Amino acid sequence: MTAAYFADLAFLPGGWAKDVRLEVDAAGGLAGVSAGAAPAGAVRLAGPVLPGLCDLHCHAFQRAMAGWTERRSAAGDSFWTWREVMYRFAAQVLPEDLEAIAAQLYVELLMGGYTSVCEFHYLHHDRDGRPFANPAEMSQRLAGAAARTGIGLTLLPVLYQSANFGGVPPHEGQRRFVTTVDRLLETVRALRADPGVRVGIAPHSLRAVPPAALRAAIAGLDAIDPSAPLHIHVAEQAKEVDDCLAWSGERPIEWLLAHAAVSPRWCLVHATHATAAETAALARSGAVAGLCPTTEANLGDGLFPLPGLLADGGAFGVGSDSNVSTSALEELRLLEYGQRLRAQRRGIAASPSEPSPGLALYRAAVAGGARASGRPIGGLAAGQRADFLVIDAGAPALCGHGPETLLDAIVFGGGADPIRDVYVGGRQVITAGRHARADAILAAYRATAARLAAAP
Repeated sequence: MTAAYFADLAFLPGGWAKDVRLEVDAAGGLAGVSAGAAPAGAVRLAGPVLPGLCDLHCHAFQRAMAGWTERRSAAGDSFWTWREVMYRFAAQVLPEDLEAIAAQLYVELLMGGYTSVCEFHYLHHDRDGRPFANPAEMSQRLAGAAARTGIGLTLLPVLYQSANFGGVPPHEGQRRFVTTVDRLLETVRALRADPGVRVGIAPHSLRAVPPAALRAAIAGLDAIDPSAPLHIHVAEQAKEVDDCLAWSGERPIEWLLAHAAVSPRWCLVHATHATAAETAALARSGAVAGLCPTTEANLGDGLFPLPGLLADGGAFGVGSDSNVSTSALEELRLLEYGQRLRAQRRGIAASPSEPSPGLALYRAAVAGGARASGRPIGGLAAGQRADFLVIDAGAPALCGHGPETLLDAIVFGGGADPIRDVYVGGRQVITAGRHARADAILAAYRATAARLAAAP
């Protein structure tokens, strides 16, 4: 069946428009978007409408870790000490645990403005490191959680083979992650049987994937689907940059751009420690910088050099990564605020042609997230998925605001997300701030969280 929706105000690719009619086809796509239209026969939406955002980098299981990694250690704390806690936590997660955690997370992401998520999934094997009889067991648990909650899913099974540059053998904490190229591609083929899931791959990082394996994985994916997305962690940590220089004489982004055909299908996650030359080259490649400000802040990673990427016309999107936050608006807000703190000036994402930083950030994140996901979710336009948010026009932070300042008020005007309703593929999944399956999903998550907390 087809459906029609009517918004008094909607954010289209060209900006805010009044009296917008959204025609949704049977497949959940936008068959037509018309401004200045009549509401006859359409469902009237309860507030201004924004396109949904894609969470372009997510490790679902880490949602249940939030709060467990914050206590100060005697040796001092960094990403590397956080990682040891993560390894111990990951060692306890059963397939049913992963599905319960992911379902709870996906409900929270929908409420936080994400209508789609890219799962950078590396928890492949059983707790003892042995492969499941079904190599796609854990991946399919994530797909099940997405189907149950209604969120759009790009699933990126991870290739992980070494502990550091130069093929250092993986250690005990990484045993659930390690896989071969052939097994990875077998998982990709299995997942492609699910029409609701977009599938790509994620070579974990240059330190975890030796060059020969990287080349083989890309070639194998190209033989299956040459348009499939490719995501990789790169230059997240200063130590990673130092280790890469010692191994190759090149920085991680520099090495990747020189040795792989990086293109718009790629997402370079974090890229925190990028030079001006590297952000310029990244922009020229068309790849997306996958920025995760709340996780990068939580881990003490550093600040991505956003002004350089923007000056060079590069693309970026935002992700929840370790899921210490599930709000898309908080990621955008912190992205801008971090840059302001470093530059000691305001309006970093704004420009003479677009003086609204909230609008500039939101528009860029929609486009970058769509590119990284490999899905048609690039805004409210014909041919795109009917993924959109209905904003609570009565939220205190938005009172008195019109189109010129509305997105600045939405992004910067308060801590509470003013998101009322959420639609994915034209189907309403959040109504007045609530998911229809929230109670059952939360009950399963509570039981899982209690079991994991009690694990040795």
